[in-house]
Amino acid sequence: VQLQASGGGVVQAGGSLRLSCAASGPIRVMDMGWFRQAPGKEREFVASITWNGGRTAYADSVKGRFTISRDNVKNTEYLQMNSLKPEDTAVYYCAAKSSIMTDYHYWGQGTQVTVSS
Repeated sequence: VQLQASGGGVVQAGGSLRLSCAASGPIRVMDMGWFRQAPGKEREFVASITWNGGRTAYADSVKGRFTISRDNVKNTEYLQMNSLKPEDTAVYYCAAKSSIMTDYHYWGQGTQVTVSS
């Protein structure tokens, strides 16, 4: 499965962006996630959603501001980001894994999100 992330850009603090991640094949049996990496920092978990959308998880830093969702018909996952802060600036990566696996093994190329103060 190949993943293509899009939707990044430059936005002012308090603004919103919606990231999309299109998969080249079916994702209906895959858990999906979003990660991010800021300059000089390690990649960190942002959000995840189970294969059927039944369970989501968020990093504490984005809870209440970001929402992960998926459309298994379109083979696409989304990350709605509201109330953006400068510290959200990073390259955002989408990822996928088999629902029976622990680690993500499919990764997208990343999309840059820059939040100006």
